[in-house]
Amino acid sequence: MNKIFTQNILQVLKRVCLVAVFAFAITANQSFAIDHNKPGELQAKAVKCYPNPAVSFVNFELSSADLISKNCLLQVYSFTGKRMFETAFSGSKITITLTNDFYRGIYVYQLRDKAGKILETGKFQVTK
Repeated sequence: MNKIFTQNILQVLKRVCLVAVFAFAITANQSFAIDHNKPGELQAKAVKCYPNPAVSFVNFELSSADLISKNCLLQVYSFTGKRMFETAFSGSKITITLTNDFYRGIYVYQLRDKAGKILETGKFQVTK
């Protein structure tokens, strides 16, 4: 009985630590992505999405001149998987006006290269 109790306490502590790390990352306004070519290493995100949460508009800004020259595609999906927006980056920044089609909730964005490979995925919240 004592061993099971100890295991349960350890699982709870692991979860609390994980939540604390994510909360710190959010409050510190840090964005990280996992580089799948180098497992275990973190790199800065290629797309800056702000303001988050958004009310009437949301900006997407590429952080690398290399990505700007690749003519990347930005796609935005609702949490149910409906494609809400799609455009190619012609510069370093795109602003989306949140029309009535964008309801309150979570949206997912994907940055894709010309071949359709996903370079980065992120999310933002709409609070109308």
